[in-house]
Amino acid sequence: MSKFYARHFFTAAQTQRLKLSAVLSAGIIAGFILFAFNPANSNFYAPCPFHALTGFYCPGCGSLRSFHQLLHGNVATAFGLNPLLVLSLPFLGYSFFSYIMVGVKGRPLPNVFVPSNYIWVLFGIVLLFWGLRNIPCYPFLLLAP
Repeated sequence: MSKFYARHFFTAAQTQRLKLSAVLSAGIIAGFILFAFNPANSNFYAPCPFHALTGFYCPGCGSLRSFHQLLHGNVATAFGLNPLLVLSLPFLGYSFFSYIMVGVKGRPLPNVFVPSNYIWVLFGIVLLFWGLRNIPCYPFLLLAP
């Protein structure tokens, strides 16, 4: 019954704008918290569950510290903490900006279709990154956070 009232209370565009406002607000608040509290020396953030259970680094290990460094303008340090994250940010930014455009203008940015083979290659790169950052010798130690 609540669906009936919500459907007639908000139009589809208003619902989309409400969702967009919630996502942007949460992102801004999370950004301020991440800017203020350094994950490297703060107990405010939970540790990586995969690293805590196995002692190995996952592909996302170092992401919070990397975002913190990016928010402070330290791109080289952020890249050292998680290069895969820093390299993927332009693609994630385009996707997020497209989502924002749906809420603002009612239509997304042009879709960039990637062949399925490329998705499998990206998946392989993530798995390779995951494995290589856990090898405890010189060149691979650079991939560890």
